[in-house]
Amino acid sequence: MKLNKNLVLIGMMGSGKSSIGIILSKKLEFEFIDTDNKIEKLEKKTISEIFKKSGEKHFRNIEEMVSLKLLKSNNKVVALGGGGFINPNIRKYTQKNCISIWLDWKNETLINRIKNSKKRPLAMKMNNFELQKLIIKRSTIYNLSDYKINCDKLEKKQIVEKIIKLYENAQN
Repeated sequence: MKLNKNLVLIGMMGSGKSSIGIILSKKLEFEFIDTDNKIEKLEKKTISEIFKKSGEKHFRNIEEMVSLKLLKSNNKVVALGGGGFINPNIRKYTQKNCISIWLDWKNETLINRIKNSKKRPLAMKMNNFELQKLIIKRSTIYNLSDYKINCDKLEKKQIVEKIIKLYENAQN
């Protein structure tokens, strides 16, 4: 399938953007791009190391540069980092030129997936209450996506099928 807009997956860390994105890209015959992986390759450091050594501001600047560059190509499935869509420049570009889908989960599901994760620098220092506040805060912005899928009772295959239907309908 060759359609003219990138499909952008957004959501909290631990929402499955990468694992869903890989399956989705194979089905659509699109290239899959994970912006966090691209940043790590560019910086030759993990996200945690970037946060620790250079700070969040540095990471967010690189995230914006990398994300906007990647979003300007076509026929890609792009998994934005959890904070990517929060950036107004990335969000505006995505809203204007791409189709965005928010992979939404219950707060408890997300908290269980992300707490104690060593590769999620923002979450490492947070307790459950702070994680919940972050999820709620980001959800108000994720809600600006084109589509939202409540994923809690779905298997990966079902999520992928829903995304493909939404994507095809959005192109018509």
